[in-house]
Amino acid sequence: ELMIPTYLPNLISLTRVGLAVVMYYSIVQEEWLTAMVILYIAIISDLLDGFLARKFNRTSNIGGVLDHGSDAIFVAVSIAALAHHGFAPALLGLIILIAFLQYLLDSKSLSGRPLRASFIGRYNGIAYYVFAGLPVIQINLEITVIPFDWFVWIGWGLVLTTTISMINRLETLMSKRLKNP
Repeated sequence: ELMIPTYLPNLISLTRVGLAVVMYYSIVQEEWLTAMVILYIAIISDLLDGFLARKFNRTSNIGGVLDHGSDAIFVAVSIAALAHHGFAPALLGLIILIAFLQYLLDSKSLSGRPLRASFIGRYNGIAYYVFAGLPVIQINLEITVIPFDWFVWIGWGLVLTTTISMINRLETLMSKRLKNP
């Protein structure tokens, strides 16, 4: 049976932090093909780290934090670069990082508890990747699935759904504290 090092899934997760730097530079410099390749590598790494962790029983709380944190950094940095070109509201990248921090603290994962995604938060996470990737893919393939001037409005929609998710998490936390003082 094939065995993998304990740290391999976490190392794969952390590569997305480095990829975020290259993604930012590629988008700002309008190196769209490089950005698309980086996007695909990031998506593959996101699928691969979890698969390997589950298949080889290498799941851990820190692995979940690294996976979700690397995703948050990758999409936030990518969206910040897209904001440079007017494809996204600058606030979106920042609010993604703040929402991740709330998610991290609210889940108490630093004390060994597993991360708990909210319903809205789970779908926002997927939407961030789609939002960060679609302009890059459209430019490379020279297609327009979504008109480019719509992206800012979609981005503001994600700011809204992220804010709703954060408020929902806060309400849940407060209600638990009132029940169990």
